[in-house]
Amino acid sequence: MQDVAIEADADEVWDAVRDVGAVHRRLIPGYVLDTRVEGDVRYLTMPGGAVIRELIVSIDNDLRRLAYSAVEGFKIPLTHHHASFQVLPEGVGRCRLVWTTDVLPQEMAEQVRLRVVRGAQVMKETLEQRAT
Repeated sequence: MQDVAIEADADEVWDAVRDVGAVHRRLIPGYVLDTRVEGDVRYLTMPGGAVIRELIVSIDNDLRRLAYSAVEGFKIPLTHHHASFQVLPEGVGRCRLVWTTDVLPQEMAEQVRLRVVRGAQVMKETLEQRAT
């Protein structure tokens, strides 16, 4: 689990997180080059041309929680991936983004954790720059 404080309103952060077709613009520009959504499936085009296929499992506006599962396109040998984002308000102009990721095989968890840590930092920077 990666937990990061963000100096931005929870509603604004949640709006960016739940916008599943705009990851490349609103959350991690440069780390994802393009996003395409077809029904419940999201395709992320990465630098170098790799495409990750994800299943959007749920978007819960009341809990400000998005769950998804990456199912294809891994650079590392994963047999299972499930993750969620939750945005928790922490007062005016501040919130917490909690990113929980489960993977198999367990031996790959550290490699995934390093990517999540970096991704969360990029999201924090991007969201804070765009905060109104």
